[in-house]
Amino acid sequence: MKTFNPKNLMVSAMTAATLSIGAGGVMADDHPIHFGGIYILSGSAATYGEFAQEGINLAVDEINQGGGILGRQVEVTFEDSQGKAATAIQAARKLAYQDNVDAMLGLDSSGVAQGMVPTVPELQKPFIITHAATPDVTGNLCNEFTYRISVNVPQNQKAAARIAAKTDAKRWTTIGPDYAFGHQTWEYFGNYLKELNPDVELMEDTAFPRFGAEDFTPFINGVMDADPDGVIISVWGGDLVNFVRQATNLGFFDQGYELMFTVGAATEVLDALGDRMPEGVWLSTRYWYDAYDNELNQNFVKAYMDRYDHAPSYNAQGAYSAIYAYKQAMEAAGTTDGPAVAKALSGMTMEATNGTVTFRKADNQAMVSPTWGKTGPMHPEHGIRTLTDIQVFDGEEISRTPEETGCSL
Repeated sequence: MKTFNPKNLMVSAMTAATLSIGAGGVMADDHPIHFGGIYILSGSAATYGEFAQEGINLAVDEINQGGGILGRQVEVTFEDSQGKAATAIQAARKLAYQDNVDAMLGLDSSGVAQGMVPTVPELQKPFIITHAATPDVTGNLCNEFTYRISVNVPQNQKAAARIAAKTDAKRWTTIGPDYAFGHQTWEYFGNYLKELNPDVELMEDTAFPRFGAEDFTPFINGVMDADPDGVIISVWGGDLVNFVRQATNLGFFDQGYELMFTVGAATEVLDALGDRMPEGVWLSTRYWYDAYDNELNQNFVKAYMDRYDHAPSYNAQGAYSAIYAYKQAMEAAGTTDGPAVAKALSGMTMEATNGTVTFRKADNQAMVSPTWGKTGPMHPEHGIRTLTDIQVFDGEEISRTPEETGCSL
Protein backbone atom coordinates (compact mmCIF):
# COMPACT_ATOMS: atom_id res chain seq x y z
CA MET A 1 0.00 0.00 0.00
CA LYS A 2 1.39 3.38 -1.05
CA THR A 3 1.79 5.92 1.74
CA PHE A 4 0.51 9.46 1.15
CA ASN A 5 3.27 12.07 1.40
CA PRO A 6 2.08 15.73 1.59
CA LYS A 7 5.44 16.81 0.17
CA ASN A 8 4.55 15.06 -3.09
CA LEU A 9 1.33 17.11 -3.34
CA MET A 10 3.27 20.33 -2.74
CA VAL A 11 5.82 19.45 -5.43
CA SER A 12 3.05 18.60 -7.91
CA ALA A 13 1.29 21.89 -7.26
CA MET A 14 4.50 23.86 -7.65
CA THR A 15 5.30 22.02 -10.88
CA ALA A 16 1.82 22.75 -12.27
CA ALA A 17 2.16 26.40 -11.35
CA THR A 18 5.57 26.60 -12.95
CA LEU A 19 4.31 25.04 -16.18
CA SER A 20 1.46 27.57 -16.37
CA ILE A 21 3.74 30.59 -16.11
CA GLY A 22 4.62 32.08 -19.48
CA ALA A 23 7.89 33.65 -20.50
CA GLY A 24 6.60 37.03 -19.39
CA GLY A 25 6.16 35.84 -15.81
CA VAL A 26 2.33 35.89 -15.90
CA MET A 27 -0.09 32.99 -15.68
CA ALA A 28 -0.87 31.72 -19.19
CA ASP A 29 -4.21 30.19 -20.17
CA ASP A 30 -4.04 27.69 -22.99
CA HIS A 31 -7.69 26.66 -22.79
CA PRO A 32 -9.67 27.48 -25.95
CA ILE A 33 -11.87 30.54 -25.95
CA HIS A 34 -15.39 29.16 -26.10
CA PHE A 35 -18.34 30.82 -27.83
CA GLY A 36 -21.96 29.73 -27.67
CA GLY A 37 -24.37 30.27 -30.58
CA ILE A 38 -28.15 30.09 -30.18
CA TYR A 39 -30.09 29.95 -33.45
CA ILE A 40 -33.14 28.33 -35.01
CA LEU A 41 -31.74 25.03 -36.27
CA SER A 42 -34.99 23.15 -36.90
CA GLY A 43 -38.32 23.90 -38.55
CA SER A 44 -39.24 26.28 -41.36
CA ALA A 45 -36.57 28.86 -40.50
CA ALA A 46 -33.69 26.41 -39.95
CA THR A 47 -31.77 27.65 -42.98
CA TYR A 48 -31.19 30.95 -41.16
CA GLY A 49 -29.44 29.12 -38.34
CA GLU A 50 -27.49 27.01 -40.81
CA PHE A 51 -26.21 30.10 -42.64
CA ALA A 52 -25.25 31.66 -39.29
CA GLN A 53 -23.29 28.51 -38.44
CA GLU A 54 -21.47 28.79 -41.73
CA GLY A 55 -20.47 32.39 -41.06
CA ILE A 56 -19.31 31.59 -37.53
CA ASN A 57 -17.33 28.51 -38.55
CA LEU A 58 -15.59 30.48 -41.29
CA ALA A 59 -14.61 33.25 -38.84
CA VAL A 60 -13.43 30.76 -36.22
CA ASP A 61 -11.26 28.91 -38.71
CA GLU A 62 -9.75 32.15 -40.02
CA ILE A 63 -8.99 33.37 -36.51
CA ASN A 64 -7.49 30.05 -35.42
CA GLN A 65 -5.28 29.96 -38.52
CA GLY A 66 -4.10 33.48 -37.60
CA GLY A 67 -3.09 32.53 -34.07
CA GLY A 68 -6.41 32.73 -32.25
CA ILE A 69 -7.51 35.37 -29.75
CA LEU A 70 -5.09 36.38 -27.00
CA GLY A 71 -2.89 33.53 -28.22
CA ARG A 72 -5.65 30.97 -27.62
CA GLN A 73 -7.59 28.89 -30.11
CA VAL A 74 -11.32 29.39 -30.50
CA GLU A 75 -14.18 26.89 -30.41
CA VAL A 76 -17.96 27.18 -30.58
CA THR A 77 -20.96 25.21 -29.36
CA PHE A 78 -24.35 25.62 -31.05
CA GLU A 79 -27.79 25.28 -29.49
CA ASP A 80 -31.20 25.17 -31.18
CA SER A 81 -33.64 27.79 -29.90
CA GLN A 82 -36.48 26.10 -31.83
CA GLY A 83 -37.92 29.60 -32.19
CA LYS A 84 -39.04 29.55 -28.54
CA ALA A 85 -37.99 31.97 -25.82
CA ALA A 86 -38.08 29.37 -23.04
CA THR A 87 -35.86 27.04 -25.06
CA ALA A 88 -33.41 29.85 -25.82
CA ILE A 89 -33.20 30.79 -22.12
CA GLN A 90 -32.53 27.18 -21.20
CA ALA A 91 -29.86 26.96 -23.90
CA ALA A 92 -28.16 30.17 -22.71
CA ARG A 93 -28.04 28.93 -19.12
CA LYS A 94 -26.58 25.62 -20.26
CA LEU A 95 -23.92 27.41 -22.31
CA ALA A 96 -23.05 29.75 -19.44
CA TYR A 97 -23.18 27.39 -16.47
CA GLN A 98 -22.39 23.95 -17.88
CA ASP A 99 -20.28 24.66 -20.96
CA ASN A 100 -18.70 27.74 -19.36
CA VAL A 101 -18.60 29.71 -22.61
CA ASP A 102 -16.86 33.06 -22.61
CA ALA A 103 -19.45 34.87 -24.77
CA MET A 104 -22.61 34.20 -26.76
CA LEU A 105 -24.29 35.27 -29.98
CA GLY A 106 -27.40 34.47 -31.98
CA LEU A 107 -31.20 34.78 -31.94
CA ASP A 108 -33.28 34.80 -35.10
CA SER A 109 -36.73 35.65 -33.75
CA SER A 110 -37.80 38.99 -32.27
CA GLY A 111 -40.20 37.20 -29.95
CA VAL A 112 -37.42 34.97 -28.67
CA ALA A 113 -35.15 37.97 -28.21
CA GLN A 114 -37.80 39.84 -26.21
CA GLY A 115 -38.22 36.86 -23.90
CA MET A 116 -34.56 36.03 -23.46
CA VAL A 117 -32.72 39.36 -23.25
CA PRO A 118 -33.93 40.23 -19.71
CA THR A 119 -32.16 37.07 -18.46
CA VAL A 120 -28.78 37.89 -20.05
CA PRO A 121 -27.35 40.00 -17.18
CA GLU A 122 -27.72 37.13 -14.71
CA LEU A 123 -25.35 35.07 -16.88
CA GLN A 124 -22.60 37.72 -16.74
CA LYS A 125 -21.67 36.90 -20.34
CA PRO A 126 -21.85 39.34 -23.28
CA PHE A 127 -24.42 38.46 -25.93
CA ILE A 128 -24.35 39.86 -29.48
CA ILE A 129 -27.62 39.55 -31.40
CA THR A 130 -26.90 38.93 -35.07
CA HIS A 131 -30.40 38.72 -36.56
CA ALA A 132 -33.50 39.42 -34.41
CA ALA A 133 -34.67 42.93 -35.23
CA THR A 134 -37.11 44.03 -32.50
CA PRO A 135 -36.11 47.50 -31.25
CA ASP A 136 -36.92 46.48 -27.68
CA VAL A 137 -33.63 44.64 -27.05
CA THR A 138 -31.65 47.84 -27.58
CA GLY A 139 -34.59 49.90 -26.33
CA ASN A 140 -36.71 49.43 -23.23
CA LEU A 141 -35.20 45.96 -22.57
CA CYS A 142 -31.58 47.05 -23.05
CA ASN A 143 -28.88 45.99 -20.63
CA GLU A 144 -25.10 46.28 -20.33
CA PHE A 145 -24.47 42.74 -21.61
CA THR A 146 -26.68 42.73 -24.73
CA TYR A 147 -25.50 44.13 -28.07
CA ARG A 148 -26.82 43.97 -31.62
CA ILE A 149 -24.61 44.01 -34.71
CA SER A 150 -27.45 43.83 -37.26
CA VAL A 151 -30.15 46.21 -38.52
CA ASN A 152 -33.22 46.71 -36.32
CA VAL A 153 -36.84 47.31 -37.33
CA PRO A 154 -36.88 51.13 -36.99
CA GLN A 155 -33.68 51.45 -39.03
CA ASN A 156 -35.04 49.27 -41.81
CA GLN A 157 -38.51 50.79 -41.84
CA LYS A 158 -37.28 54.37 -41.92
CA ALA A 159 -35.37 53.41 -45.05
CA ALA A 160 -38.45 51.63 -46.43
CA ALA A 161 -40.64 54.66 -45.81
CA ARG A 162 -38.24 56.89 -47.76
CA ILE A 163 -38.58 54.61 -50.76
CA ALA A 164 -42.35 54.23 -50.39
CA ALA A 165 -42.85 58.00 -50.15
CA LYS A 166 -41.35 58.42 -53.62
CA THR A 167 -43.82 55.99 -55.23
CA ASP A 168 -47.35 56.71 -56.41
CA ALA A 169 -48.87 54.31 -53.86
CA LYS A 170 -51.30 56.06 -51.52
CA ARG A 171 -53.16 53.19 -49.81
CA TRP A 172 -50.86 50.83 -47.90
CA THR A 173 -51.43 47.58 -46.03
CA THR A 174 -49.25 44.78 -44.71
CA ILE A 175 -48.79 41.04 -44.53
CA GLY A 176 -46.55 39.99 -41.65
CA PRO A 177 -46.11 37.36 -38.95
CA ASP A 178 -48.43 37.66 -35.97
CA TYR A 179 -45.83 38.52 -33.34
CA ALA A 180 -43.46 41.38 -32.51
CA PHE A 181 -41.60 41.52 -35.82
CA GLY A 182 -44.70 41.73 -38.02
CA HIS A 183 -46.58 44.21 -35.87
CA GLN A 184 -43.58 46.45 -35.16
CA THR A 185 -42.67 46.50 -38.85
CA TRP A 186 -46.13 47.84 -39.73
CA GLU A 187 -46.09 50.32 -36.83
CA TYR A 188 -42.73 51.87 -37.68
CA PHE A 189 -43.26 51.81 -41.43
CA GLY A 190 -46.62 53.53 -41.08
CA ASN A 191 -45.37 56.17 -38.67
CA TYR A 192 -42.34 57.05 -40.77
CA LEU A 193 -44.35 57.08 -44.00
CA LYS A 194 -46.98 59.38 -42.48
CA GLU A 195 -44.25 61.81 -41.42
CA LEU A 196 -42.98 61.97 -44.99
CA ASN A 197 -46.36 61.92 -46.71
CA PRO A 198 -49.33 62.76 -44.45
CA ASP A 199 -51.77 62.06 -47.28
CA VAL A 200 -51.12 58.30 -47.40
CA GLU A 201 -53.77 55.95 -46.02
CA LEU A 202 -52.70 53.19 -43.65
CA MET A 203 -55.44 50.65 -44.21
CA GLU A 204 -57.26 48.77 -41.47
CA ASP A 205 -57.44 45.66 -43.65
CA THR A 206 -54.15 44.05 -42.65
CA ALA A 207 -53.02 40.41 -42.58
CA PHE A 208 -51.06 38.79 -39.75
CA PRO A 209 -50.78 35.01 -40.24
CA ARG A 210 -49.16 33.05 -37.45
CA PHE A 211 -45.45 32.33 -37.79
CA GLY A 212 -45.08 28.88 -39.35
CA ALA A 213 -48.42 29.02 -41.14
CA GLU A 214 -48.64 26.65 -44.11
CA ASP A 215 -51.60 28.19 -45.93
CA PHE A 216 -51.44 31.90 -46.74
CA THR A 217 -54.33 31.79 -49.20
CA PRO A 218 -56.98 33.51 -47.03
CA PHE A 219 -54.55 36.30 -46.12
CA ILE A 220 -53.47 36.86 -49.72
CA ASN A 221 -57.07 36.89 -50.90
CA GLY A 222 -58.01 39.29 -48.11
CA VAL A 223 -55.36 41.78 -49.16
CA MET A 224 -56.35 41.48 -52.81
CA ASP A 225 -60.00 42.11 -51.89
CA ALA A 226 -58.96 45.26 -50.00
CA ASP A 227 -57.38 46.62 -53.20
CA PRO A 228 -54.35 48.51 -51.80
CA ASP A 229 -51.80 50.45 -53.81
CA GLY A 230 -48.85 49.18 -51.81
CA VAL A 231 -48.06 46.27 -49.50
CA ILE A 232 -45.21 46.01 -47.01
CA ILE A 233 -44.48 42.32 -46.44
CA SER A 234 -42.50 41.13 -43.41
CA VAL A 235 -43.09 37.38 -43.72
CA TRP A 236 -39.68 35.68 -43.61
CA GLY A 237 -37.80 32.39 -43.79
CA GLY A 238 -39.61 29.31 -45.02
CA ASP A 239 -42.87 31.20 -44.56
CA LEU A 240 -41.77 33.73 -47.17
CA VAL A 241 -40.87 30.95 -49.61
CA ASN A 242 -44.33 29.43 -49.19
CA PHE A 243 -45.98 32.85 -49.40
CA VAL A 244 -44.32 33.76 -52.70
CA ARG A 245 -45.22 30.42 -54.26
CA GLN A 246 -48.84 30.66 -53.17
CA ALA A 247 -49.12 34.35 -54.06
CA THR A 248 -47.82 33.60 -57.56
CA ASN A 249 -50.48 30.95 -58.08
CA LEU A 250 -53.21 33.35 -56.91
CA GLY A 251 -52.11 36.16 -59.25
CA PHE A 252 -51.01 38.43 -56.41
CA PHE A 253 -48.00 39.69 -58.36
CA ASP A 254 -50.14 40.60 -61.37
CA GLN A 255 -52.19 43.25 -59.53
CA GLY A 256 -49.78 46.17 -60.02
CA TYR A 257 -49.16 46.73 -56.30
CA GLU A 258 -46.04 48.50 -55.06
CA LEU A 259 -44.48 45.61 -53.14
CA MET A 260 -41.79 45.87 -50.46
CA PHE A 261 -40.37 42.76 -48.78
CA THR A 262 -38.59 43.80 -45.59
CA VAL A 263 -36.25 40.79 -45.51
CA GLY A 264 -36.85 39.50 -49.03
CA ALA A 265 -33.20 39.70 -50.08
CA ALA A 266 -32.14 37.02 -47.62
CA THR A 267 -30.11 34.72 -49.83
CA GLU A 268 -31.58 31.74 -47.94
CA VAL A 269 -34.96 32.71 -49.42
CA LEU A 270 -33.60 33.66 -52.85
CA ASP A 271 -31.77 30.32 -53.07
CA ALA A 272 -34.98 28.44 -52.34
CA LEU A 273 -37.14 30.47 -54.75
CA GLY A 274 -34.84 30.87 -57.73
CA ASP A 275 -36.77 32.56 -60.54
CA ARG A 276 -40.04 32.19 -58.59
CA MET A 277 -39.15 35.46 -56.85
CA PRO A 278 -40.72 38.01 -59.23
CA GLU A 279 -38.77 40.78 -60.90
CA GLY A 280 -39.39 44.45 -60.18
CA VAL A 281 -40.30 44.21 -56.48
CA TRP A 282 -38.44 45.95 -53.66
CA LEU A 283 -36.41 43.69 -51.39
CA SER A 284 -34.51 44.64 -48.28
CA THR A 285 -31.66 42.97 -46.45
CA ARG A 286 -29.42 43.79 -43.50
CA TYR A 287 -26.42 43.10 -45.76
CA TRP A 288 -26.12 42.45 -49.50
CA TYR A 289 -22.95 40.68 -50.50
CA ASP A 290 -22.52 42.66 -53.72
CA ALA A 291 -23.11 46.13 -52.23
CA TYR A 292 -19.79 46.81 -50.48
CA ASP A 293 -16.62 47.44 -52.45
CA ASN A 294 -13.97 46.98 -49.78
CA GLU A 295 -11.20 44.44 -49.26
CA LEU A 296 -12.75 42.85 -46.17
CA ASN A 297 -15.99 42.18 -47.99
CA GLN A 298 -14.28 40.92 -51.12
CA ASN A 299 -12.22 38.47 -49.07
CA PHE A 300 -15.24 37.36 -47.05
CA VAL A 301 -17.45 36.74 -50.07
CA LYS A 302 -14.72 34.82 -51.89
CA ALA A 303 -13.83 32.68 -48.88
CA TYR A 304 -17.48 32.00 -48.12
CA MET A 305 -18.40 31.04 -51.68
CA ASP A 306 -15.28 28.92 -52.12
CA ARG A 307 -16.19 27.01 -48.96
CA TYR A 308 -19.98 26.75 -49.21
CA ASP A 309 -20.70 27.25 -52.92
CA HIS A 310 -23.47 29.82 -52.40
CA ALA A 311 -23.68 33.53 -51.72
CA PRO A 312 -23.53 34.64 -48.06
CA SER A 313 -26.71 35.86 -46.42
CA TYR A 314 -27.06 38.74 -44.00
CA ASN A 315 -27.34 36.21 -41.17
CA ALA A 316 -24.07 34.57 -42.19
CA GLN A 317 -22.38 37.96 -42.41
CA GLY A 318 -23.78 39.19 -39.10
CA ALA A 319 -22.63 36.05 -37.27
CA TYR A 320 -19.22 36.20 -38.96
CA SER A 321 -18.79 39.85 -37.96
CA ALA A 322 -19.88 39.18 -34.38
CA ILE A 323 -17.01 36.73 -33.88
CA TYR A 324 -14.58 39.35 -35.12
CA ALA A 325 -16.20 41.93 -32.83
CA TYR A 326 -15.52 39.65 -29.89
CA LYS A 327 -11.93 39.20 -31.04
CA GLN A 328 -11.38 42.96 -31.07
CA ALA A 329 -13.12 43.48 -27.72
CA MET A 330 -11.26 40.64 -25.97
CA GLU A 331 -7.92 41.83 -27.26
CA ALA A 332 -8.73 45.39 -26.18
CA ALA A 333 -9.77 44.18 -22.72
CA GLY A 334 -6.84 41.76 -22.49
CA THR A 335 -9.15 39.14 -21.04
CA THR A 336 -12.21 36.98 -21.75
CA ASP A 337 -13.88 38.02 -18.49
CA GLY A 338 -17.55 38.61 -19.32
CA PRO A 339 -18.10 42.04 -17.73
CA ALA A 340 -14.77 43.30 -19.07
CA VAL A 341 -15.54 42.18 -22.63
CA ALA A 342 -19.04 43.67 -22.45
CA LYS A 343 -17.52 46.97 -21.34
CA ALA A 344 -14.99 46.84 -24.19
CA LEU A 345 -17.81 46.43 -26.71
CA SER A 346 -19.51 49.60 -25.48
CA GLY A 347 -18.83 52.36 -28.00
CA MET A 348 -16.42 50.14 -29.92
CA THR A 349 -15.83 50.86 -33.62
CA MET A 350 -14.70 48.10 -35.96
CA GLU A 351 -14.07 47.64 -39.64
CA ALA A 352 -16.44 45.00 -40.99
CA THR A 353 -17.45 43.62 -44.37
CA ASN A 354 -20.28 46.18 -44.49
CA GLY A 355 -18.05 49.13 -43.65
CA THR A 356 -17.29 50.90 -40.38
CA VAL A 357 -19.54 49.68 -37.58
CA THR A 358 -19.93 51.32 -34.16
CA PHE A 359 -21.82 49.91 -31.16
CA ARG A 360 -23.52 53.05 -29.93
CA LYS A 361 -22.67 53.58 -26.28
CA ALA A 362 -26.15 54.80 -25.36
CA ASP A 363 -28.01 51.62 -26.33
CA ASN A 364 -25.51 49.03 -27.66
CA GLN A 365 -27.13 49.11 -31.10
CA ALA A 366 -24.73 48.96 -34.03
CA MET A 367 -24.93 51.84 -36.45
CA VAL A 368 -25.34 49.69 -39.56
CA SER A 369 -26.84 50.30 -42.98
CA PRO A 370 -29.96 48.56 -44.30
CA THR A 371 -29.95 47.85 -48.03
CA TRP A 372 -32.91 48.00 -50.41
CA GLY A 373 -32.99 47.10 -54.08
CA LYS A 374 -35.31 45.96 -56.85
CA THR A 375 -35.19 42.41 -58.09
CA GLY A 376 -33.51 42.03 -61.46
CA PRO A 377 -32.50 39.14 -63.71
CA MET A 378 -31.21 35.85 -62.34
CA HIS A 379 -27.51 35.87 -61.53
CA PRO A 380 -25.76 33.73 -64.15
CA GLU A 381 -23.54 32.00 -61.56
CA HIS A 382 -25.20 32.28 -58.16
CA GLY A 383 -28.68 31.06 -59.07
CA ILE A 384 -30.53 33.89 -57.33
CA ARG A 385 -32.14 37.16 -58.34
CA THR A 386 -29.79 40.11 -58.69
CA LEU A 387 -30.62 43.44 -57.08
CA THR A 388 -30.87 46.60 -59.14
CA ASP A 389 -31.25 50.22 -58.03
CA ILE A 390 -29.42 49.28 -54.83
CA GLN A 391 -29.77 51.84 -52.04
CA VAL A 392 -27.58 51.57 -48.94
CA PHE A 393 -28.80 53.89 -46.19
CA ASP A 394 -26.51 55.61 -43.69
CA GLY A 395 -26.81 53.91 -40.31
CA GLU A 396 -26.49 57.06 -38.25
CA GLU A 397 -29.02 58.93 -40.36
CA ILE A 398 -31.80 56.32 -40.21
CA SER A 399 -31.36 55.31 -36.55
CA ARG A 400 -33.56 56.62 -33.76
CA THR A 401 -31.93 58.96 -31.30
CA PRO A 402 -30.90 57.42 -27.97
CA GLU A 403 -33.72 59.35 -26.32
CA GLU A 404 -36.26 57.76 -28.68
CA THR A 405 -35.18 54.20 -27.92
CA GLY A 406 -36.27 54.10 -24.29
CA CYS A 407 -32.93 52.54 -23.34
CA SER A 408 -31.34 53.55 -20.04
CA LEU A 409 -27.84 52.20 -19.46
